[in-house]
Amino acid sequence: MTSPTPPRARTGQAPEPLERAAFRERFLLDFQDPRFADEAGDALDRIEAIAWRNYDDNRKAPRTRKAGPGYADPDYDLSVDWLEAKERIDAARARWADPASPSRVLLVCGSARNDGTCPGEISKSWRMLNMARDVLAAEHIEIDLLDLSRVTSDYGRHIHPCKGCVSTAMPLCHFPCSCYPNHAMRQTGDWMNEIYERWTAAHGVMIITPVYWYQSPSPLKLMIDRLVCADGGNPDPTSTHGKKSAEAKALELAGWGYPKHLEGRTYALAVHGDVAGIEMTRRGLSDWLDWMGFIDAGPAARLDRYIGYYESYAQSHEVLDRDAAMQAEIRGAAQALAVAVGELRAGTLSRPDAGVRRARPK
Repeated sequence: MTSPTPPRARTGQAPEPLERAAFRERFLLDFQDPRFADEAGDALDRIEAIAWRNYDDNRKAPRTRKAGPGYADPDYDLSVDWLEAKERIDAARARWADPASPSRVLLVCGSARNDGTCPGEISKSWRMLNMARDVLAAEHIEIDLLDLSRVTSDYGRHIHPCKGCVSTAMPLCHFPCSCYPNHAMRQTGDWMNEIYERWTAAHGVMIITPVYWYQSPSPLKLMIDRLVCADGGNPDPTSTHGKKSAEAKALELAGWGYPKHLEGRTYALAVHGDVAGIEMTRRGLSDWLDWMGFIDAGPAARLDRYIGYYESYAQSHEVLDRDAAMQAEIRGAAQALAVAVGELRAGTLSRPDAGVRRARPK
């Protein structure tokens, strides 16, 4: 039986590339500070001219090497950035699978607020994350703190948005993501390759996050979108020769396995707000983690709570100080996660649907 002809890629949405003058104007936006004035002649002109050439040539990956053995096309030139990220993820997976390795939990702070930038004050999520850390440390669990607020306060740190490659064809979505860095477009400083490695190394994950306008904060949502490649993504970019949509469509139509690169881990959640949106946000996060093949640590580890319901923002930390029950629930969720991690690694964590094959994988 022959595979169906892949449908054609639909085009016509993207704007035309920038003209030379428009590119220069946009490039120089980073150099408006008067301190750059002394370099505004030859030095900046030379750098801008190189940047224009790279943009005009679509020089996405300036450093490449042959993929080598183990890839569908060993002679294909893969980005060194991607290959190095893949090697680190493979090493993290080996540590995760090693029964002699210490148990490890990734604690994720979803708030965009910290005292190193405009708000001038730490987030309540960060405080609660440290409550959880104390519990896990007492259980001799190795802890990795991922504070997503660093996107707002660290120089040059980004989580670039997902480009939706998966919606063209799942095999076009590479794991780890190959969309970034894109040096031609100055889409660099991407944090995700490190974040993929940290998720891979974890036996358990706990996310503590506020609600921003009925939804997850933008740094958390950016990370979630970029983790799509960990659920069904293609670990071999040579099989699609980079971003060849026709090849990716053909692979998917021939039968794609949708590999779950992060399944078999356990999780806890704590979502907090002050007015509305906590339940839908917590359900969305729970459903997402369930879909990826994570196992929840029980009802006590899936919290949605209000802190200072309709009270002043200015006193929210003081309200948390007084809310001993909320603090106890955070510690309880961390304790449940610690137990779940222990059972997971011992092979006794119950997952009744483990043997049920998905009728419609995606």
